[in-house]
Amino acid sequence: MSLILRGKVREVHDVGDGRLVMVTSDRISAYDVVMPTEIPGKGQVLTGLSVHWFARMADLVPNHLLGWRLSEMPDGWRKKELAGRVMLVKALDMLPVECVVRGYLIGSGWRDYQATGATSGVTLPPGLEQADRLPEPIFTPAAKAEVGEHDENITMDDVVSAVGPDLAAEMERVSIAVYERAAADCAKAGIILADTKFEMGVAQGTLTLGDEVCTPDSSRFWPADTWQPGTSPPSFDKQYLRDWLDGTGWDHSPPGPELPADVVAGTRERYVEAYERITGASFDEWLKEAAE
Repeated sequence: MSLILRGKVREVHDVGDGRLVMVTSDRISAYDVVMPTEIPGKGQVLTGLSVHWFARMADLVPNHLLGWRLSEMPDGWRKKELAGRVMLVKALDMLPVECVVRGYLIGSGWRDYQATGATSGVTLPPGLEQADRLPEPIFTPAAKAEVGEHDENITMDDVVSAVGPDLAAEMERVSIAVYERAAADCAKAGIILADTKFEMGVAQGTLTLGDEVCTPDSSRFWPADTWQPGTSPPSFDKQYLRDWLDGTGWDHSPPGPELPADVVAGTRERYVEAYERITGASFDEWLKEAAE
């Protein structure tokens, strides 16, 4: 009865004393529809990368992570099948804004730009192509949607209205700082971090990073050696799945189609490669450490 939230991928449990246990499943969603087929190990990749980035960004912004090894979990949460899937975290007052940062023009940002020359109220230079690098990273927030609905791009004025000018400015500053460090780390691994989104909350008046950070579910990762403006680049994220789905003629309405074995394997391979290239560590070794 500790379950307080079940999202598309995660379940959140209240374990008392202002602490939560987040369990990351192998479910995968595309176009806001959860697919009927899971991707083995995907949840462990998301957890492992988030743990990596929380540590990497700790000097830029506090985060909610309290523990991730089984030995650090509360009673009842030290089961072997949960290794690498669970994080013990501090409960936050979550903010109603997705903190999106774009370094490249793709996805809804590209669609907005084609229609208006801007995205989230940020006017961009004329003549940009799909997947072009932007002159500098931009903060393009989105309003959080209910499960099954699409996030809606909003402007900075909307964020100010929702949380106030001081907190809005701090969210923008922190989001861009975290993106820039993550993008630099990814570049060393031959990966372009095209865009990403963060979730933030407040703990005792302090802006705090929560949920997941720079994972293949929350980001677009492109191989740097194949990036070319004017195309939709290959990726280490859900774009591989989206491209396959688009080729099936599926209309993006529930239910999603069953995924064939080769698509499952190809998706898992990309997620694991993203983990290993970014962290410089073995995914199997991460699983062993998480089980301690």
